[in-house]
Order: sequence, then C-alpha cells, then structure tokens
Amino acid sequence: MAAGLLFGGIYFIIMFSDLESDYVNPVDLCNRLNPLVIPEAAVHVFLAFLFLLSGQWMALAWNVPLLAYNANKLINKNYTYDATEIFRTIEAHKKETFFRIGFYTLSFFYYLYRLVQNSLHIILSRIQIPSG
Repeated sequence: MAAGLLFGGIYFIIMFSDLESDYVNPVDLCNRLNPLVIPEAAVHVFLAFLFLLSGQWMALAWNVPLLAYNANKLINKNYTYDATEIFRTIEAHKKETFFRIGFYTLSFFYYLYRLVQNSLHIILSRIQIPSG
C-alpha cells in the first residue's frame, strides 16, 4: 500500500509537470487528479488503521501528522484542485506533493526494514542451537 501511495504521488508530480509544459490543460488535470484525492486519503487512513489494530505504535505515530493534515483538508473542503486557480497555486501543490513523496518513501523503507527485522526474528527463533 505504501508503494501505491508513493507511485500515486509520482503520478501527481508528472501531471503537474505536464501542465507546466502545456501537455495537458488545467481542466483535464483537475478532472484526472480530483477523483484520486479522497482514495489516497482513504488508503492512508486504512494503513494507519492496520497499524492501530496490529499494535505498531511507532508506525502509527509516524503517520498521525499526515493523517491530521489530510483530515483538516477534508473537513475544510480544501482538497480539490480548481482549474481556474491551478496556475497560481501549482508551486504550493508541487511542494505538498514532493513532501508526500518524501514521506511515503521514508515510510516504505521503514516498513520494509520492519518486515525484514520481524522475518529474521521469526526465522532465528525457530533455529535450535545445540548446546555443547
């Protein structure tokens, strides 16, 4: 899931770059990105919920600030991209998306580290070392 969120952020950056290069017009950009905003937040909430259920407190604590930011945007209805203002606000949107990509990249590697750590712990705990 973290990899999916990461690739979603990369897609957003590509679309913003296409807008700056005039490969896509503002209306098409907003029509492509707006339907993805709520599912991205929903996947992030689901991932945090899994951390809560499994007792992964460090991972949950790591995700709380971005969850709060997303909740604030959804509550204030400030989560959609406006085609009439996108050129004026594109730098802020790109900065936010780069932050998300950085967050999801760090998260992905942390989750991968924890997966390897737990797998090694399980494997090593099953190995019987004969006492000599």
